[in-house]
Amino acid sequence: MEKKGEITAFMLEHFRHFNAASLVDAAKGYEAQLEQGNKMMITLAGAMSTAELGRSLAEMIRQDKVAIISCTGANLEEDIMNLVAHNHYKRVPEYRDLTPLQERELLDSGLNRVTDTCIPEEEAFRRLQQHIFEIWNQAEANGERFFPHEYMYKMLLSGVLEQYYEADPRNSWMLAAAEKNLPIVVPGWEDSTMGNIFASYCIKGELKPSTMKSGIEYMTFLADWYTENTKDNGIGFFQIGGGIAGDFPICVVPMLYQDLERTDTPFWSYFCQISDSTTSYGSYSGAVPNEKITWGKLDENTPKFIVESDATIVAPLIFAYLLGY
Repeated sequence: MEKKGEITAFMLEHFRHFNAASLVDAAKGYEAQLEQGNKMMITLAGAMSTAELGRSLAEMIRQDKVAIISCTGANLEEDIMNLVAHNHYKRVPEYRDLTPLQERELLDSGLNRVTDTCIPEEEAFRRLQQHIFEIWNQAEANGERFFPHEYMYKMLLSGVLEQYYEADPRNSWMLAAAEKNLPIVVPGWEDSTMGNIFASYCIKGELKPSTMKSGIEYMTFLADWYTENTKDNGIGFFQIGGGIAGDFPICVVPMLYQDLERTDTPFWSYFCQISDSTTSYGSYSGAVPNEKITWGKLDENTPKFIVESDATIVAPLIFAYLLGY
């Protein structure tokens, strides 16, 4: 157990009941997994990169406290967008009061709003576009195919973006992941700005869809990765938000066990979900962890935690605990 700092001491003193207690329990459970030699998958939904979760997640990656990430295409790209265009972002704290006309004015100014934060289209999307297209195009010319995150890694590691850096690169979780060559799974990558841009090149006949590896290939990669990494120890599942970032990878266990009939496949060894989706009928994101037992994802003895709160508050606190802050 690492020496704990003031943030953790505050949490242990004051976070004693309800969601606060669940937060501490989940952090202790995560720490116990690592102490047992187990690994952890973190899944990122929503707009965690625009929320600058990299300020804590990057150090988690550098300290080997996360072994693999599943994220949406938006989270894959928005961390890099913040890295190269941080000073051009616009904060709109009064976003609840905006009229439709004011929203249209943001669009006309090239500002795409995510709650209280506007991403600058020209400095973020377009700045990346010219460089990522060159990498896609070169791969196609060489007859090569890669996953979406691998192209992003190539772009980051090439150094071509360093001229644009406006945020501290140590706060970029994608840069930390690229430097570690951390495995990433990006289900539904097409549902992202870079995915849309790639599709536009395919429509124009400038690129072929086959130059980008697919979601099915992500699942087969994950199946092989999970099988290899559970030979001696378990893999935990730390889910931030709901949606496809969590739904896609958690299914690898029942697929291996049921569809491939590999009945020695272990269940996920830990499960935590941070979500403000309250328990409800028919909502996957609002399903309590016990429901996952019936789908062959978790066992009856799997440590299970759910923190019904804002992930932008909860995740950095859990990471702070794990980092000894």
